[in-house]
Amino acid sequence: MATVTVVLAAFIGAVAFFWPFVVAPGRFGASYAPPLIFGVLLVLVLAVVFAEIADGGIDAKALAMLGVLSAVNAALRPLGAGTAGVETVFFVLVLAGRVFGPGFGFTLGCTSLFASALLTGGVGPWMPYQMFGCAFVGMLAGLLPRARGKREVLMLAVYGSASGYLFGFLLNLSFWPFSLDPGSSLAYLPGLPFTEQWHRYLAFDAATSLGWDTGRAVTNFVCVLIAGPAVLTTFRRAARRANFTPAIHFTDPLPPPATTPPP
Repeated sequence: MATVTVVLAAFIGAVAFFWPFVVAPGRFGASYAPPLIFGVLLVLVLAVVFAEIADGGIDAKALAMLGVLSAVNAALRPLGAGTAGVETVFFVLVLAGRVFGPGFGFTLGCTSLFASALLTGGVGPWMPYQMFGCAFVGMLAGLLPRARGKREVLMLAVYGSASGYLFGFLLNLSFWPFSLDPGSSLAYLPGLPFTEQWHRYLAFDAATSLGWDTGRAVTNFVCVLIAGPAVLTTFRRAARRANFTPAIHFTDPLPPPATTPPP
């Protein structure tokens, strides 16, 4: 059930980003899509959490960790502030998604961006797309192949670097159809073949945010490489199921005290 819910959430997120290659933009896409996507996203987050709880993927301890990490990410995000692409929020998403699984990573990406937007006043039509972008980063981290030791840390560092480009690539899709003059060679033009439309978007992404995304990718790589071993150990220790009630052991009743016969 949890797997189906996460796949459905990922599919809806992909539709929210890649719709320009399927339908032409119009008044609905420009004005009403962000609130609708935000509402759908909240429902999806609740569905993923409930499905994970039902399947045993998230327990009371993991829910507590979700709240703690959401608050940590909300506090870390203003430290980077996106200057030159430097973002301090993604390496925690990568490491937490790796340890706690794709459902947890998807939910943490959404809750982290929601909390940080409320904290920094970053609420706007871009917020649901940012939430979906971070959700993909956390979810894909939970789907990486098995590895241990230095190999695992290096794999997560490389993925963290790639996720920096992935996040920028997805976020640009949210405003590309509405941001340029149709006469531009980088603009979205309804009705063009997919290959030409794709070429225009790749040129737009490279021209507008490649340098910014590179700063994010380098930050993710360095943070995961330096903090990864210690954070992974801490998360895995916290992920072990806690024994909230003491074990009950039954023993044979004590024999009655020996009595001495009267003289």
